[in-house]
Amino acid sequence: MSVVWATTSPESGWFSPSETRSDLRSLSERFIELRSRGQGYLEVRCLDAAFPQLTLGFRGDHAVIHLLNDTAGIFLLVGDGTIASGAVVDVPIMDDLAEFTGDFVLSVDRAWALVRNFIRTRVPSELGEWCEL
Repeated sequence: MSVVWATTSPESGWFSPSETRSDLRSLSERFIELRSRGQGYLEVRCLDAAFPQLTLGFRGDHAVIHLLNDTAGIFLLVGDGTIASGAVVDVPIMDDLAEFTGDFVLSVDRAWALVRNFIRTRVPSELGEWCEL
């Protein structure tokens, strides 16, 4: 199963928009490397289509997932209750930290499982509830 992805560079700590085409194993290795550094950002899509595309930003144990379903549609996945609704966390989106309430925060383990599920099924609607931005 092939996937197209771009991530934070482990060397520089900055997002590198150059896409890589690989199998899920190579992407998983990069994710593990970023996770060992404590934070990262990644974009994934299927090999044969520009959309849908998922983004995953994480810092520490907290993550946020966005869905881009076409050139105009951006959605945020509803959180899993990892933190209280009124709490706020910062996670990287590309090269900047962005603030999110607990309504949209997931555990990193849950978020990564959902990204892998999306790569396998290509069906973002199965990941949970989405809120349009």
